[in-house]
Amino acid sequence: MSSDQLDIRGFDNALLPVGDLPEAVAFYERAGFPVTFRLDEAGIALLGVGKETPGLLLRAEDGFGQRPPAWPAVRLWLEVPDAKAAAGALRAAGIEPLDPPFSTSTGYVVEFADPWGNVIGFTDYLKRPELART
Repeated sequence: MSSDQLDIRGFDNALLPVGDLPEAVAFYERAGFPVTFRLDEAGIALLGVGKETPGLLLRAEDGFGQRPPAWPAVRLWLEVPDAKAAAGALRAAGIEPLDPPFSTSTGYVVEFADPWGNVIGFTDYLKRPELART
């Protein structure tokens, strides 16, 4: 590797800005994300994603959601065994998906948005199981 190339080794954390930390934690817990740690005085909470150490880091931002965001909404997809089943689980938790699950080249995706406009997608590899995590 030359000195001007980056050595990107993997996913660390995805940071999601939110307007209200307790409300955001409750929302994401309903969506199936366990809290790994929470530090209210710093306005952050880390949510677990599968067996990986990285996760979703929620960070309270003053006034977020009450004004246009400085950047377009975050869109993050996470692997699940079955996106259509995940859509049903979201509905059962009181979270309405943005659209019905849609087809991709590897499987299906269902997306939902948190109250601040961050979009999370649950995607499966049912059409390409050799690419799926086990």
